[in-house]
Amino acid sequence: MASPPAPAGDEPRAAGTKYVLITGGVVSGLGKGVTASSVGVVLKACGLRVTCIKIDPYLNTDAGTMSPFEHGEVFVLDDGGEVDLDLGNYERFIDVTLTRDNNITTGKIYQSVIEKERKGDYLGKTVQVVPHVTDEIKQWIQSVSSVPVDGQTRPADVCVIELGGTVGDIESMPFIEALRQLSFSLGKENFCLIHVSLVPVLGVVGEQKTKPTQHSVRELRALGLTPDLLACRSAQPLIGSVKEKLSQFCHVPVENILNIHDVPNIWHVPLILRNQKAHEAIIKQLNLSGFARPPELRDWTEMAESYDNLKNSVKIALVGKYTNLTDSYLSVVKALLHASVACSLKPSIQWIAASDLEDATAINAPEAHTKAWETLKGSACILIPGGFGDRGISGMILAAKYARENKVPYLGICLGMQISVIEMSRHVLGLEDADSEEFNKDAPNRVVMYMPEVSKTHMGNTMRLGCRRTFFRKSDCLTSKLYGSPPHVDERHRHRYEVNPSFVPVLENAGLHFVGCDESGKRMEIVELQDHPFYVGVQFHPEFKSRPRRPSPPFSGLIMAATKHLGTNSNNSNGYVGASE
Repeated sequence: MASPPAPAGDEPRAAGTKYVLITGGVVSGLGKGVTASSVGVVLKACGLRVTCIKIDPYLNTDAGTMSPFEHGEVFVLDDGGEVDLDLGNYERFIDVTLTRDNNITTGKIYQSVIEKERKGDYLGKTVQVVPHVTDEIKQWIQSVSSVPVDGQTRPADVCVIELGGTVGDIESMPFIEALRQLSFSLGKENFCLIHVSLVPVLGVVGEQKTKPTQHSVRELRALGLTPDLLACRSAQPLIGSVKEKLSQFCHVPVENILNIHDVPNIWHVPLILRNQKAHEAIIKQLNLSGFARPPELRDWTEMAESYDNLKNSVKIALVGKYTNLTDSYLSVVKALLHASVACSLKPSIQWIAASDLEDATAINAPEAHTKAWETLKGSACILIPGGFGDRGISGMILAAKYARENKVPYLGICLGMQISVIEMSRHVLGLEDADSEEFNKDAPNRVVMYMPEVSKTHMGNTMRLGCRRTFFRKSDCLTSKLYGSPPHVDERHRHRYEVNPSFVPVLENAGLHFVGCDESGKRMEIVELQDHPFYVGVQFHPEFKSRPRRPSPPFSGLIMAATKHLGTNSNNSNGYVGASE
């Protein structure tokens, strides 16, 4: 099918979308997601339009029902898609708005194939992994890559595909085969493969070892895919002889062997790729020289270097349920980073397990209890993020109470907003049995209730999800000012419970003002505490839309309030670190 004519004023583009595939070998957790995002940044800086796809070989339909301890946070998209956290990296780095279809899982593929089989679409044929499953994968990739994600109307020039897991994993074999077929049908000038591998240094020998990468590439080639570039992860820069050895045994030109060594912050990774001319190799492989320009990364360079030069930091107490795995709150961490850097500070996140603040811990583990409270009181501000279940709730309520009574800047996100409502109800209104229906369905005073339209029998994709509009009830409220005083804001949601509207009047009389609501006027979205420097709760998740150069307003407000709190605090050691940690 011929490409549609270019709109007036558009520069001529390459015919059809071209593909860059990122695979990984040796071990998981090498940073394929950051590599894929960084490739996208560099190609976009060359004037090319970029989209991204993440392939997750697990059987789950999406990430919505997966434990944060097992797979990190669930990232939520505008369309309500609950997806892998790597799509958050793509959105933050490349500044695009992806859809649920940009995350392909084995569950989605098999579900689609089985639905077609039940409808008779295969005309009585025996449905097999090859060709039916592999054809479905190829069709999905080509269909999704044609959907613009940057606000324009034409398909992207380049689609960066990240294959999750490690080459050789049994669950990824159908995807490897489908990608092999896709690369063959598209031709070399439309398909570029970057293999991310590890070059470790053994402690005893002290030598950079290439054998793991050699074996990984050998396995990849045995499956029918040959890498065009190698992206070698290492602690220190690779020495020249190592690159030559890798080139000889992996059949990759020396100039196409990239080294992504450890850096002070991940914003340096696109600069590393640029400095090693990764864009030139990719553009040459994809025959895009006539459409690309030299990469323009001045703003990105300034951002990366300015962070390295920051001397002061601010202590932020993050009181959560999943603090043993920081990836559980990855978008929150990134939003704090964006807001802190905008205030010329580095974020020093103090991880506090909410259960450690509880009275029961004072008896069972007194040292952990004492340390948790010392950390909380030594921070410049407090943040309670989202979560599910009743574990640690009492500790969160105590943290919110401490912030309210001691005028410490506080931001509650989703569950954190509900915690502030429960805390006020118990300790200001005197409703000692006030609770959420999530934690106690028989509580006499259910100040947080189950949303009536949400399923109580199915967990997956049944919450209030995606981008929803919040209207400001008071135009002069603090949160509205942080957003620039618009009549409404559009933010992403992920929750099953909401504030019980019957308790709103009495809570407002006590000083907890509900300044934002949905279009019905009944579902409360934003709370602010009067006579407090910064005590804000939001039902939505503002972290999902935070960007390096456009920090989320509620996070910016928290950090700005924290700096003011430090300025009025006679003890500067409380929450302030003179030299970056």
